Amino acid sequence: MNRVVESARLASFGAAYFFAAGAFMSYWPVWLRNRGITDAEIGTLFMARQLVGVAAMLGMGFIAHKLGRLRSLLFGLSILAVVMLVGYEFSYTFLALMLVGLIWGVVWSPIMALYDGVLVNEARARGFVYGRLRLWGSVAFIAGTLTCGVTVDRVGPPSVLFVGLAGVVLLVPFALLLPAGERHDPAKPRHAPFGLFELFRNKPFVLFMVGAGFCQSSHAVLYSFGTLTWRSAGIDDVTISMLWGESVAVEILMMLGSGWIVARIGVTGLIGLGLVCGLVRWTGMAFTTDLPVLILLQALHAGTFAACHLGAMAFIQRALPPGGVALGQSIYYALGTGATQAVIYQFAGILYERYGQHAFLGMTVISAVGLVCVILLARRWSGGPIVGTASQPA
Repeated sequence: MNRVVESARLASFGAAYFFAAGAFMSYWPVWLRNRGITDAEIGTLFMARQLVGVAAMLGMGFIAHKLGRLRSLLFGLSILAVVMLVGYEFSYTFLALMLVGLIWGVVWSPIMALYDGVLVNEARARGFVYGRLRLWGSVAFIAGTLTCGVTVDRVGPPSVLFVGLAGVVLLVPFALLLPAGERHDPAKPRHAPFGLFELFRNKPFVLFMVGAGFCQSSHAVLYSFGTLTWRSAGIDDVTISMLWGESVAVEILMMLGSGWIVARIGVTGLIGLGLVCGLVRWTGMAFTTDLPVLILLQALHAGTFAACHLGAMAFIQRALPPGGVALGQSIYYALGTGATQAVIYQFAGILYERYGQHAFLGMTVISAVGLVCVILLARRWSGGPIVGTASQPA
């Protein structure tokens, strides 16, 4: 089959997913507030969904490991995602939204992790470049954000659900275009060459989890209340959608230059860069909604998200032996970012209800704590494996 066609088949599912994610990430709090949900309740909904998502990611990862057949899992989850979005449309109370949101978290959260597994396997087997396949997801995210901004501006907040639904519905046929996947060879070892508790007793790994996890979790106020803050300041929805799109555009640029950057500042330098950008970005957002300044602050997403993500993946690949990379990634996604972000979502809701825009300062504090951990990591980690060998100061 033509490689262009194969690439399109692989990328289409991710494009549909990120189109919906672009709509939900930028405007879901607006939809919730339109349903009469308070700021503290928004934080609770985000936290609860994130917590069940953590358990779902671990559970679905185990099922995928045992059964293989990722396409079937993704197809089934995609159908359930459509059903749950329809359920959201008929939910008008906090308890109803909580119930639907918990099920939605179980369904939606594992999809990206499983899809990433498909991409990694196909990139290795067929010689594709993983980043180029994921690039179309970033483009679709921008499209989803802009589409949602325009429709909310012209139609109103209820349209958020339908824009997201358009992307989720497309997941169903696009899932069928993915490779079926194969059952795992039972003769191959399935476990990392180290114990789980051994990993958590390793100080460099714990420092990494806190540093990188806090960097990603520091986006909680932005993801929950960024759009609400900017709307309150009189910024129109089309402009807000462009601010969200800008953050992903600079993220793409960082991804494209990742090899050059990591060669010059190193793995801990990348994570540290993200946290330093967080100190500037969140402090600035706590005190201004001036559009030119927001444009500059949104450009720092290249650091707070992309640089940290690249540094985290590089750390896992270099610090863990090949047989332990999958386990390390699962722990990082589920606990380092997932569970941590769930707690900070609730913290963000409480802060925002009491202090409004100044809640961003809480994310500045979180970034500062993460930066201290990364500085300690740089001193303890030699740049090589941390399990099975003695760690040396960098």
